[in-house]
Amino acid sequence: MKSARRRPGVPLVLVVPALIGLVFLILPMVGLMVRAPWSTLWSQLETAEVGEALRLSLVCATLATVVSLVFGVPLAWMLARTQIPGRRLVRAFVTVPLVLPPVVGGVALLLVFGRRGLVGQYMDQWFGVTLPFSTAGVVVAEAFVAMPFLIIAVEGALRGADPRFEEAAATLGASRWTAFRRVTLPTVAPGIAAGAVLCWARALGEFGATITFAGNYPGTTQTMPLAVYLALEKDPDSATVLSLVLLVVSVVILISLRERWIGTRA
Repeated sequence: MKSARRRPGVPLVLVVPALIGLVFLILPMVGLMVRAPWSTLWSQLETAEVGEALRLSLVCATLATVVSLVFGVPLAWMLARTQIPGRRLVRAFVTVPLVLPPVVGGVALLLVFGRRGLVGQYMDQWFGVTLPFSTAGVVVAEAFVAMPFLIIAVEGALRGADPRFEEAAATLGASRWTAFRRVTLPTVAPGIAAGAVLCWARALGEFGATITFAGNYPGTTQTMPLAVYLALEKDPDSATVLSLVLLVVSVVILISLRERWIGTRA
């Protein structure tokens, strides 16, 4: 009978900074929950300002996710399955919003979709459509920042899928669209779902690009992060309640995606 392998002990020089880092990351969230006005929580959620910010955030984040699915899934498929020229450069541009400061993204959106922007001036002249400082502008800003999360997740799922199933469908006479719809999509559906949830969560918490491109108008562009920023000056309890809602949503999403996103089983 083989003896059980003995795992090496964890050196103290790693344990101490690890615990300090853990406390540093957890303590602010614990402080938020401890200082939350639990006795007035529901009354705070029922106020018109908080309710409107919640409704607008949920609607805009959902619409931004739909936009990201419509355009992001085909883009992820193109990056994973085709040999387009300059694919690495395309992928770099696709992932830039992940590291770009959101405020810079908002400025870039203004320069393109503003009334005098590269595209916005024609949208305004030809169709009378103005995106900045509107609810549609919130959706555009959130989709710009959140879509890369979906693309990365779907591209990873496509690269992990066996392309021989698609090839087998093609040999049986299926068109490329039919193979994509009947074979590829069901295969990578879990990856699409995970990417969509991450995209939605990122859109829900977007602040910088939204306030720069869409402004902070109650009932029109004031989402939950913007409401937190505004309420922090005049109503700290409302700011704490909104922050708590965003924290709960983030924790639930990360727990639900734990095995797929970070690959843990424990």
